Amino acid sequence: MIPPVVDATWLAEHRDEVVLADVRWYLDGRSGRAEFEAGHLPGAVFVDLDRYLAGAAGPAVGRHPLPDPEVFARGMGEAGIGDESTVIAYDDAGGVVAARLVWLLRALGVDAALLDGLGELGETGPVDAPAARFTARPWPEDRLAGIDDLQDGGRVLLDARDRNRYAGEVEPVDPRPGHIPGARNLPAREMLDADQRLLPLEALRAQVAAAGVTGDSEVVASCGSGVNACHTLLVLEALGLPPGRLYPGSYSQWSHTDRPVETSRG
Repeated sequence: MIPPVVDATWLAEHRDEVVLADVRWYLDGRSGRAEFEAGHLPGAVFVDLDRYLAGAAGPAVGRHPLPDPEVFARGMGEAGIGDESTVIAYDDAGGVVAARLVWLLRALGVDAALLDGLGELGETGPVDAPAARFTARPWPEDRLAGIDDLQDGGRVLLDARDRNRYAGEVEPVDPRPGHIPGARNLPAREMLDADQRLLPLEALRAQVAAAGVTGDSEVVASCGSGVNACHTLLVLEALGLPPGRLYPGSYSQWSHTDRPVETSRG
């Protein structure tokens, strides 16, 4: 399998061998598709997060539960992604959104990686991708964690949200501010430099270690709704650490329960 993150040089050398996927999405409600049509990397296809990378939202499951495998498969096929495809995904937020597509594909054993760094968005308009065949398959249970799994004190629970949301100082979308008790804050956006590229591996390794992760840690990644947490899991993989598990419901599920929350910065 290819590395979880590749750069523009790698993409240029393999451009004819991959499907380039634009996965822009915005918490403030802007249209990712409209931004794609206004300008995208040449040859890219758009993958709609809300439509194909998440199921129906609800208090019991969170804002971005995993999609039904049949829905995911249909979306991949419509985007020209098949069972044997290699996918390189990007967004305009340093990969913290596109990571959802990459992690889902890699969890199913499909070659996929984040593009580190965004080039010139010189192509405009909609793109009709040639249809491909993608076989629906269940999400691997060993790569996922449910809300009751978080009570296991033997794991490290990482929260990828910004520090002010983790601390409960602001909360734009969920009903209760704060974080899951015991979660450690490792903001996805602090893993990026000013150009929204990943920090050097040694800097990332130091951040991960400061959050309490070692080579022996069992890690569960969380965020607001299970999207940015995928970025955390890809970074752990890029550092050569054991695969972590995704908590898809994340804080958007937890905050709708009567379970306790914490509001310290930790």
